[in-house]
Amino acid sequence: MVSPHAGAAPLPLPSPTPGAPYARVKQHLKAGLAAGRWVPGERMPSEAALVAEFGVSRMTVNRALRELRSEGLVLRTQGVGTFAAPLHKVSSTLTIRDLQEEITSRGHQHQAVVHVQRAEPAPAALAAQLGVAQGSEVFHTLIVHFENGVPLQCEDRYVNPACAPRYLQADFTRSTPTQVLFESTALWRAQYSIEAARPTAQEARLLQIAPAEPCLVVVRRTFSHDAAITIARLVHPGSRYALEGQFTP
Repeated sequence: MVSPHAGAAPLPLPSPTPGAPYARVKQHLKAGLAAGRWVPGERMPSEAALVAEFGVSRMTVNRALRELRSEGLVLRTQGVGTFAAPLHKVSSTLTIRDLQEEITSRGHQHQAVVHVQRAEPAPAALAAQLGVAQGSEVFHTLIVHFENGVPLQCEDRYVNPACAPRYLQADFTRSTPTQVLFESTALWRAQYSIEAARPTAQEARLLQIAPAEPCLVVVRRTFSHDAAITIARLVHPGSRYALEGQFTP
């Protein structure tokens, strides 16, 4: 089996400290855009106004606006100003629901079979992803989730013990790792990598699918304010699962 730390491309580095001056300006504007304070195409505060409001340098404000532009949230015209981006250019946020809640919301039965639930030494690549020392103990679970008796997801997860010291004591046939971590950690942000790929031999066996069947593979890493909490590889048979969402202008 290819675990999240074996052969996986490195995930993006954590974002800069949220208390940095430019980050405060950026978050203020981003929150205003999310709340609809500036409608698409509307002129936003000028650099001079932001400098005065936050008591920072023009260079600091300029960095915040550059990053918002790179994320597709604003449009900037030299000599004219900064404008809220059209809705089709605004980056969306991906929310992945807890699988047990997703299954029960459809009126179906969720079942979990736990194949691994133990502490293991972290190899170098995994240690770097979780921000722990190489060879230090991390928690590992491998769980297959079923919907009405049909395998729907193979969840291979590693957890930083410093963030969730009682993780391995949970009964994962009753609560999912996502539920346990939400209750025991202070989640701040998450990173996602999503691709269509073939399962490993072990994943195909656990999911009861052909080795060549296309799968939706999500690698998710979550953080508290000061540490990486977990990294998980979530594999779903493409014929049984679809990512769904909605967009409201």
